[in-house]
Amino acid sequence: MALRFKDRRHAGRLLADELSRYKDAPSLLVLALPRGGVPVAFEVADRLGAPLDVFTVRKLGVPRQPELAMGAIASGGIRVLNRSIVDGLRIPDEVIQAITERELQELRRREEEYRGDRPDLDLEGRTVILVDDGLATGATMEAAIEAVKSRHPRQLIVAVPTAPPDTSRRLSRMVDEMVCLQTPEPFGGVGGWYQDFSQTTDEEVIDYLERAPAAT
Repeated sequence: MALRFKDRRHAGRLLADELSRYKDAPSLLVLALPRGGVPVAFEVADRLGAPLDVFTVRKLGVPRQPELAMGAIASGGIRVLNRSIVDGLRIPDEVIQAITERELQELRRREEEYRGDRPDLDLEGRTVILVDDGLATGATMEAAIEAVKSRHPRQLIVAVPTAPPDTSRRLSRMVDEMVCLQTPEPFGGVGGWYQDFSQTTDEEVIDYLERAPAAT
């Protein structure tokens, strides 16, 4: 039977146990997908002795069904579209572009809010662990993967507490290693695998980043 995590930090501690071989590895960096991925990643970074930063990604929601991702955008101008959803729902290019522009504004706001005057991330030659609180379609993580890979890390690991089996399998082919604690089926949604899945606030994200060692 699949595990229900107490909260995101509990999930992060369990995830860190699975990643213990990376503890104190040189050039290790933990990147959280905000907002929900930050408390998970905070525990991972703390237990692995690694610096923590955020990598901003925004889902592109389907019109009138915003929870359904037709794609995502990430830092660095990366956009990934789920063609099966876009084509299946016949979503016009101009609608996709309008939603992209709106989400870009929020992405830039979050980058400024969370990272402030931190320097741009130099990922070349580093071992990067991308962390979120769970995956559904995987669209936001896929955008993050493409964006991070464009910066030439030495090794890229995706680490999440829970995801559907097909999403986990698909993303595992895109990275050096995929660490997922559980892939329940039927999946339902990420929040169903947490006892406490309350929204992570901007203030909490900033607090976690201030408490963790910053990336250099």
